[in-house]
Amino acid sequence: MARLAERYKLVFRWFDEDGDGKLSPSELRQRVGLTGGELLLKEAEVMVESLDSDGDGLLCLEDFVGFMEGGGEEEKMGDLREAFGMYVTDECEFITPKSLKRMLSRLGQSKTADECEAMIGHFDLDGDGMISFDEFKVMMV
Repeated sequence: MARLAERYKLVFRWFDEDGDGKLSPSELRQRVGLTGGELLLKEAEVMVESLDSDGDGLLCLEDFVGFMEGGGEEEKMGDLREAFGMYVTDECEFITPKSLKRMLSRLGQSKTADECEAMIGHFDLDGDGMISFDEFKVMMV
């Protein structure tokens, strides 16, 4: 358990770009971007607001660890299924370049089909050009 706490601390320090011991929404957004992911500033702000325990608009290490360990497995799976569902269509239970492009457009991010294919390629473990729920889980953990 102590090893896990140290890992959380290392990850937190990496996210804490300015070294002030707090994570701002912009730090979260930028660091997620460096890992190949995409997090809109508004999404980061909502995340921080929901996790911020002292109301200062920033995440401390304890907030971050709580997020990493928070909720039961069932709750986490439900949240992941809900998030995954935002990207899939009724015709297909996978995230496709087309469905990713559509969702990003709704979120105010304009991406080309090629850019969406490249984004999917980062996490497409079986090489089928789509993200399954299992691949989505790996990507989010």
